[in-house]
Amino acid sequence: MAIKNWIPMDGDTFLTIDGFIMNTFGYEHPKTHVFAFLKYIPAKFKDMFNVEMLERTWHYGKTELFRAEKLYTSKNYQSFIATFHKNFPDYIFYDKNRDKEVISAPLNRISEVFVPRDRLVWLQNLPKKDELQNKALDLINLISKESNVPLSDMGLHGSLALNMHALHSDIDFVVYGTDNFRRVETTIEKLVSTNQLTYIIGNRLDAARKFQGRYQGKIYMYNATRQFNQITTKFDQYKYTPLIQVQFQATIINDQETMYRPATYKISNYKPLNSESELSTDKTPIQVVSNIGCYRNIAKQGNVIKVSGKLEKVENITNNQVFYQVVVGTATSEEENIWPVA
Repeated sequence: MAIKNWIPMDGDTFLTIDGFIMNTFGYEHPKTHVFAFLKYIPAKFKDMFNVEMLERTWHYGKTELFRAEKLYTSKNYQSFIATFHKNFPDYIFYDKNRDKEVISAPLNRISEVFVPRDRLVWLQNLPKKDELQNKALDLINLISKESNVPLSDMGLHGSLALNMHALHSDIDFVVYGTDNFRRVETTIEKLVSTNQLTYIIGNRLDAARKFQGRYQGKIYMYNATRQFNQITTKFDQYKYTPLIQVQFQATIINDQETMYRPATYKISNYKPLNSESELSTDKTPIQVVSNIGCYRNIAKQGNVIKVSGKLEKVENITNNQVFYQVVVGTATSEEENIWPVA
């Protein structure tokens, strides 16, 4: 896709002129940069990054690529920041709204963009498809048909979308929009009940999300991306002031944005779990926001969650309104999390 026509959306993947492959994070971006996570590192830069790498390698064209064993830990994120500072400072952006530095690719260093919706169309039109590509299309077509979610509201992600997969790679697909995601979620549950799909449940979060499974022997996973008309905030609209670490329990009162990244859980019935987390009424958070993907869609409206995160004051610059939220995934602590209460 041409860069000049691109509106960055969470989950879009892009290649930079330095050979880094990155995933777009969120929907609010400055005019000159795109907030992102580093996904694949060219072999020639591997030794610059002080993180544990997976043994497996990938290839994009003639470029050999490596990937960090753990992509989204606070420790690794800070290590990436340090490496970019030293060797690729253009990839560091000071976000004055949050008073912190973040990984962010300059638009003028992005050479190619892979939008999931477009990559599904590319795969549909590919003349010769291998076994995994055919199975990916079969699965997406099946889910589209059974859920009545049009293929135009679905997309292809991961190594398949970049055409750098192996036959044992996962099938990673995207659903655009809240209602579409809920329909797909229900459809997959029905397909599991008729043995056309199976869930892969490795831990409590897998059991809550049910985002991963098997189709004809192949592992699949899926996530949600907002529709364009569901992007309601802009960069520079809010100022965020971090306050204190809190641990608490709360009830979810709205789950319409819990499947996205960042995931937003509207909450009530805030109950502190330690003395440090006791707050005055005017500072009680109205929502929990997770920057960590594994905490997406782990609880529904009416469910109770336990949370460890950073309390933030949020100021709407356009109308001077103030509210408080708790952020999970501030890249300052490994102890931030969300857990559904059984």
